[in-house]
Amino acid sequence: MYAIIDDRGNQLKVAEDDVVNLDLLEAETGSEVVFDRVLLTSDDGDVKVGKPALEGVRVVGEVLGDFKGRKVTGVSFRRRKGSKVKTGHREKFTRVRIKAIET
Repeated sequence: MYAIIDDRGNQLKVAEDDVVNLDLLEAETGSEVVFDRVLLTSDDGDVKVGKPALEGVRVVGEVLGDFKGRKVTGVSFRRRKGSKVKTGHREKFTRVRIKAIET
């Protein structure tokens, strides 16, 4: 069984016991997170599609912790001017294990 959830504008395909990386959540490690906006569920060929979301279906996950993604660098360069600027940042993510898809 799998589901497609909408988490703050990002759509993810999840199944039970999957570990997904989401944008940073304001949740503590070990706490439970509930995703109420489920767009689609599939259970052995029985597909249910919401318009836009399914009623009474939710996905429950457990927060495993926060981490930083890989470093992304950007370079601004102006030719013949002797000007160069290098910037970078690391995005913060939250790792969540999907515990159950409740229909």
